[in-house]
Amino acid sequence: MAVDEESVSLSRGPFPSAQKDARDAELVVDSAQTRSPSYRLAYTDDDFLLRDELRPVRLQLELLKPELVQQDEGIESTLVIFGSARIPDSQAARKRLAKAEQQLQSELTDTGLKREVKIARRVLEKSRYYDEARKLAALITQANSNVETGKMVVITGGGPGIMEAANRGAADVDGKSIGLNIVLPFEQKPNPYITPELCFQFHYFAIRKMHFLKRARGLVAFPGGFGTLDELFETLTLIQTGKITPVPVLLFGKQYWQKIINFEAMVEEGVIDSHDLELFRYVDTAEQAWEAIKQFK
Repeated sequence: MAVDEESVSLSRGPFPSAQKDARDAELVVDSAQTRSPSYRLAYTDDDFLLRDELRPVRLQLELLKPELVQQDEGIESTLVIFGSARIPDSQAARKRLAKAEQQLQSELTDTGLKREVKIARRVLEKSRYYDEARKLAALITQANSNVETGKMVVITGGGPGIMEAANRGAADVDGKSIGLNIVLPFEQKPNPYITPELCFQFHYFAIRKMHFLKRARGLVAFPGGFGTLDELFETLTLIQTGKITPVPVLLFGKQYWQKIINFEAMVEEGVIDSHDLELFRYVDTAEQAWEAIKQFK
């Protein structure tokens, strides 16, 4: 008598797999009873899984799925790269500036257009960070096969801008990289440089941030807005309070960060200690960042 290898597994015991039961459930005889939603297997019933009361289960699933996939893919450690979705490569930044200047020529008194030209110029200035993020990711990924560096894989938020640059840098040297997208109320999509089997989508910001840090061997924060600040301060808080093992936290672009956040003023006001300033350091090139990561102890 032939043995069903799917039903009998040394790792699972004699019980049938969930996949097999789900397929067998589709063979049921049609009737008023079997057409009832109550008859569906709970784990194949989307309406049931999406109930408000199932939120704790969905949280657990969102934690488990990326974890198990990363285990299957052999991801041991990661290097987190954060940064603005609004900082494109220099070519795109120049196009934006040219378009804004052209529009302004036809409406010289339009205050809004003048502001757009000013912002477009600043974005073009910051487009160098796109190049640096791309270069840093390539440096990290090239060293990925070296056991001494811990086989770090670049991980980003999976979107455009700095995130795209980092995933792109890994792809430049034929390496893997991870992207953690999140469902937003406006159009969003993963950038095309993420390794497809390591591209995840989240509903919960909290679970997504856990996955950013779960395997992190370091964090590099490029210039960014609310999202970057949220992720940066979450990490600093966890290190400060001893909730996670210290990792190198690098603020890329000293001029930008000192303009945006006055950490020294926080010390003067007594809301953080002077030694808290040692939780991070500034860097301005991809090479500086990679050296700081390698030398961290």
